[in-house]
Amino acid sequence: MMMPVRCFTCGAVVADKWSEYERRVNKEKEDPSKVLDELGVKRYCCRRMFISNVELIDSFIKFGKKL
Repeated sequence: MMMPVRCFTCGAVVADKWSEYERRVNKEKEDPSKVLDELGVKRYCCRRMFISNVELIDSFIKFGKKL
């Protein structure tokens, strides 16, 4: 997981909700807006953190040091 711990704008903690959001949106195919409402993410700056997050760790791992 590479979700930032806090919202860049308001500083609210958002990382604790990421695993449930990802599970419900990607695996259970629920509406992202509905899921964020149910998780209590009301501010648009915090919602942006979820909507715009892209998992890039798999892309970066291949450039790491090889032992």
